[in-house]
Amino acid sequence: MATQTESQFSRYKEEFSSFLTDTWIGYAFVIPATLLLAVVIGYPTLRGLYLAFFEVSLLNPEQMEFVGLQHFRALAADPIFKAALWHTVLLTALAVSFQYLLGLGLALALKEKVPGAGIFRSLSMVTWVMPIIVMVIIFRFMVQNGFGPVNIILDSLGMRTTYWFGEPGVAFPLIVVMHVWRNVPFYAISLLAAMNSIPKEQYEAARLDGAGPLERFRHVTLPQISYVSMIMIVLHVTFTFKNFDIVYLSTGGGPLGNTEVLATYVYKQAFEQYALGYGASIGVVMLILMLTFTVVYVKLEEVD
Repeated sequence: MATQTESQFSRYKEEFSSFLTDTWIGYAFVIPATLLLAVVIGYPTLRGLYLAFFEVSLLNPEQMEFVGLQHFRALAADPIFKAALWHTVLLTALAVSFQYLLGLGLALALKEKVPGAGIFRSLSMVTWVMPIIVMVIIFRFMVQNGFGPVNIILDSLGMRTTYWFGEPGVAFPLIVVMHVWRNVPFYAISLLAAMNSIPKEQYEAARLDGAGPLERFRHVTLPQISYVSMIMIVLHVTFTFKNFDIVYLSTGGGPLGNTEVLATYVYKQAFEQYALGYGASIGVVMLILMLTFTVVYVKLEEVD
């Protein structure tokens, strides 16, 4: 009797194990998430691609006229679009470059256990978790004319004071500074984690081969953090290229269009000019540029 009970228990156990390892149960877990992504991401993307080929107003979205590539031809002759594209590329290149280089320098300094490293690690994520609106308010307060700390210092030095976000030549650099200020600590912590995962034996072997600090950094550290670097750069290029909130909240694209970027131009076309189709065509251009960058960068990283 006991033997029969053990046999049944063993059979049930095998059937339950087979049930859990069947492929179809894996699909059962994946399908809901796939459907959710298709609705939340796939439909808006396809809808945006579709609208780019139509003349449609936000006020009368049911009245649509097919115009083919007319919006894209108009973009090629649109000076504001060209300026916004240039500002977007320049902002992305400057912000991501400074973020990575400064973050890498901080990570190397923290790895050498400089004084105050523990405090920095504790406080470093404050800039990352701080809401963007709070960060923008802080920066706008700092450069206010009359009572902002920056202008108080400049006034004490006998230098010119003004509301610096309203200066055409200063507003754009200030936006770059905000991006860098927000993201450098996150770069430093991520790169430091990658550096700490490198086996110490590799550094010892390089040191025995006569490699100095610069050679060890070039031939041991950099190759080992290349994958994390690739992920960080690809993600932040994407985030910065399509960033809307920092620019819109700080300058709104001004003064005189000197900080206009593609994301703010899309918003203005779609929700201020009610030109949904034209705005969608700008979004399609942004999508193509970002997909191209991601594919090329990942391929180059694989070659390296």
